[in-house]
Amino acid sequence: MKLPRDLSGREFVGLLRRYGYVIVRQEGSHIRLQSTFRGHPHHMTVPDHPELKVGTLRALVRLVAEYLEMEPAAVMRELFGQ
Repeated sequence: MKLPRDLSGREFVGLLRRYGYVIVRQEGSHIRLQSTFRGHPHHMTVPDHPELKVGTLRALVRLVAEYLEMEPAAVMRELFGQ
């Protein structure tokens, strides 16, 4: 599955709201998120860049998929509608 090439860090954070992720803090160009969607907290950091690199985005999707106990492809379909 192909990942978006022009997705910003802020846009990705917005998409993650569906899984209960909220901004906890921001330091410099990194946004710290937390979710308790599955009953226990999960923290992750998203770069606040105008365009996320494909490898970075893929790694972030894997982290979310791991936490949700889903396949990365299923998370990508839900987030990006592909």
